[in-house]
Amino acid sequence: MEDRYVFLTEWYDPTAALLRRYQLFFYPKDNSVEMFDLKYQRMFLRRTKYDDLHLEDLFVGNRVTVFSRQLKLIDYGDQFTANKLGSRIEKTFALVKPDVLNKIGDIFELIYSANLIVTKAKMTKLTWSQAADFYVEHQSKPFFNTFIQFIISGPVVAMELTGDEAICIWRTLLGPPDSAAARQEAPQSIRAKFGTDAVRNVCHGSESLAAAARELEFFFPSTVGRGPVNSAVCEDSTCCIIKPHAITEGLTGKILNTIHEARFKISALQMFNMDLANAEEFYEIYKGVVTEYPGMVSELCSGSCIVLEIQGADIPKSFRELCGPSDPEIARHLRPNTLRGLYGKDKVRNAVHCTDLPEDGVLEVGLTHTHTHTHTQIIHNP
Repeated sequence: MEDRYVFLTEWYDPTAALLRRYQLFFYPKDNSVEMFDLKYQRMFLRRTKYDDLHLEDLFVGNRVTVFSRQLKLIDYGDQFTANKLGSRIEKTFALVKPDVLNKIGDIFELIYSANLIVTKAKMTKLTWSQAADFYVEHQSKPFFNTFIQFIISGPVVAMELTGDEAICIWRTLLGPPDSAAARQEAPQSIRAKFGTDAVRNVCHGSESLAAAARELEFFFPSTVGRGPVNSAVCEDSTCCIIKPHAITEGLTGKILNTIHEARFKISALQMFNMDLANAEEFYEIYKGVVTEYPGMVSELCSGSCIVLEIQGADIPKSFRELCGPSDPEIARHLRPNTLRGLYGKDKVRNAVHCTDLPEDGVLEVGLTHTHTHTHTQIIHNP
């Protein structure tokens, strides 16, 4: 009998301002999909081959795009799917500490190579109170004050990692807590490569499912509130968005490394999902100007993006030069070491968006994230 996986999904309909629910069926034998409308109890999409969806994309909490509709997978649709795909999928929490932010690209690369997926990410600068609350179990230890002072000494990057046995895999990838011990016992681990000692040991990783749930809720609350705010300064900066195709292809780390090697500072980072209405608004200045506009909109809301605030000399002109021509084919011929020359595929999937006009730099950086219960809106903050 042919395998068939079923998920309960939600799609936010911007026209009607409603959440619509579907059953999504996926047939791995021929990579085909089918959708059933739960409200009207009728087939919405008959079985159709769809090569842009893959089995590894299918886990609860992820967002997938099926023929321009961005669907959030909210539950397993039957016991077979839950047993086959859900039994080992876990979420864990990772925190990149202040002294190794220049290694964030390498850390993304190692996460990707371990078959873990970054499903949430945010750069933030914790207050003393926030850091003390997060590390409350260490409060009675003699190193507590020194440790908290270190954690608040600069921005940190909080991440949700998802994958098979994510907690164990991430802790194994990190290595022993003391970086010196890691160099002896696990020389290929993250702490062995980038750590200094037992405090400056690159990253934090959750010890258990319960700890992961608590730590993720602290930084990415599901209830009212947004947790610690992102680190955007919204001045003397420009905006870069790593597009969904580049994230799916595992290029995030490479792009971050290229930006760092070009001597630009990443002063803020946040992963988000953009809906169709906000993507249209964001790209409005290109409507009727470039023929790729509909494709650009579809790509931007086809999956997770990462928005970066970039600081450096002569921003945004110098960063726009690093991005290169919008057509990657032209970039590969004229400026092959630019972001689009290195990582772009075509005029729509060209790896990154960057601010075109100097006066728009702060506006686009303000793409700050307003969460509602139904969907994420990306808004320009004046």
